[in-house]
Amino acid sequence: MSFAAPVLLLTLLAVPAAAAAYLWLERRRDERASAWAAPALIPNMATAPPPWRRHLPVVLLLAGVTLLLVGFARPHANVTVSRQEATVVLVLDVSGSMAANDVQPSRLVGAKAAALRFLDQLPKGYRASLVTFSDHAAVATPPTHDLTQVRTAIANAKAGPQGTALADAVVRAVDVGLSVHGSGNRRPPAVVVLFSDGGQTAGRVTPQQAAARAKRASIPVSTVLVGTPDGVVQQPLKGGFMERIQVPAEPSVLQLLAQQSGGHYVPSLAALDVKSTYAELGSRVGHKGKSVEVTAVAAGGGMAFLLVGAALSGLWFRRLT
Repeated sequence: MSFAAPVLLLTLLAVPAAAAAYLWLERRRDERASAWAAPALIPNMATAPPPWRRHLPVVLLLAGVTLLLVGFARPHANVTVSRQEATVVLVLDVSGSMAANDVQPSRLVGAKAAALRFLDQLPKGYRASLVTFSDHAAVATPPTHDLTQVRTAIANAKAGPQGTALADAVVRAVDVGLSVHGSGNRRPPAVVVLFSDGGQTAGRVTPQQAAARAKRASIPVSTVLVGTPDGVVQQPLKGGFMERIQVPAEPSVLQLLAQQSGGHYVPSLAALDVKSTYAELGSRVGHKGKSVEVTAVAAGGGMAFLLVGAALSGLWFRRLT
C-alpha cells in the first residue's frame, strides 16, 4: 500500500495519545471512587459492567478515528486486474453461395446479423476487425476501437463472385491479429471468428496450412457454419431464364480449421454462443497491476466504527464515551 500524502500519517500520533488519556481518566475515576468509599465496599454499592463492555466502545471509536486519519493520507492499494486488450477478427464469407436462402432471408444476411452480435457484446477495450472474402480476401476494416466503422463495413458487405478462397482469408485474418501491438510492445491475444458455408474453390493456401499458421501464432480460429445441405442460388441466363445451382453447406473444412487451430466449430447460427467465445479469449488476456485509491473505503470503515462505538456507548452507559 502507498499514500498520496504520507506526511498526513503523522496525525496518527493523536490515536495513542488519546488512548493514553483514556487510560489516565479511567485510573483517575477509580481513585475518585476510592475516596468516597473503601474499595472492598464498592461492589456492594453498584454493579460494575464487565471490563470488556466498558472499553469496547472506546476501542471502536479509536479504530474509527484511525481509519479516518489514514484516509486523510489518501491510501492506494495495488490490485491485479484483467488487461482490457484483445483483438477479435471477424471473417465474413461473401462468395456467391452466401446468397442462398436456406437461411432466411439469406445466408449472408444471417451471417451479418451474427457478426453484429459479436460487436454488441465486445468487451470494453477490445479491438475488432473485419475481413471479407470470395475468390480473394480483403481487410474491410483494420483493428479498431471504433465499432461504428466495423458495423458499417458489415452492413455494406454484399455477395460477390462464386469462388471461395477460405484458407487465404484465414491467413489474412491471422496476420491482422498479429499486426496489433499493445502496451509495452506486448501483443494482445486475438481470436478469429469465421462465418462461412464452407468449402474452398479458390486461393493459394490449403486449409491445413492456414490452420497451422493460426496454431503457430496462438490465434485460434472459431468457425460458424452458415447454411444447410439444401442451399440453392439462382443465376440469370440470357433469354430471361434462371439457372438453379445447388450450393450445399460443407462443414468439413470449417471443422478442420477449428480443430487444428485450437478454436471451436459451431454447426449453425442458432447454436452460436458469443459469451463462450469471449470467455475463452478472456482467459488468455492476462493481468496487470493497478494502483487504486481506497480513501473512500478507509473513510467508510472509519465512520462505521465511530457509529457503532457511539451507539454501544449510548445504549450501555447513556453517554458517547
